[in-house]
Amino acid sequence: MRLPCPICGDRDRREFYYMGDAVALHRPAPDAGEDAWDDYLHLRDNPCGRTRDLWMHEAGCSAWIVVERDTATHEVFGATLARKVKR
Repeated sequence: MRLPCPICGDRDRREFYYMGDAVALHRPAPDAGEDAWDDYLHLRDNPCGRTRDLWMHEAGCSAWIVVERDTATHEVFGATLARKVKR
């Protein structure tokens, strides 16, 4: 699979570090309780279909990007610098 880095262009997936669902960036409040923090740290969805994932271009420019892709077909629809993504 190739990922489109907005800075470096198309690169092999092995240059990137996968961080999970981009929606999971929203941390619980510091006083949210043990269950909320346990869920945030340890539970991950594994959806089939279109997703928005957070990746770091570890072997390249070190940019954090949000990649829109399909987990079933491996089709990549695009990528945006994470700092420019509206939540």
